[in-house]
Amino acid sequence: MNGLIEKIIAGIIGIGISLYFLSEVTSDGQIQTILLVGAATGLLMFFVRPILSLVTLPLRIITLNLFSLVIMMFLVWIIDALFPSYQFEILGLNGILYTTLILWGTEKVTSLALK
Repeated sequence: MNGLIEKIIAGIIGIGISLYFLSEVTSDGQIQTILLVGAATGLLMFFVRPILSLVTLPLRIITLNLFSLVIMMFLVWIIDALFPSYQFEILGLNGILYTTLILWGTEKVTSLALK
């Protein structure tokens, strides 16, 4: 259960940082939206990403694990598609890429800080 809480915290912090620093990421400005989007991101990172990582193991081996970035970008795209555009929206591939990098960084920092 510790891993789940770490992923949810990392998701909330990462989405908050993305909203603050990236003009491609927009929200309705409510704290409940940030918490909901971050929690959904954390849940996807905890439950779906390991399954996708296992399925795409040959691609990750061939690309020296760079395909993990594509998996994470896919999860961020799913988060963008789950929420209506007036509530939360990521514009363009650059926004998805930068949000993915921010989420990856906050996940690493959160996992180091909470251990």
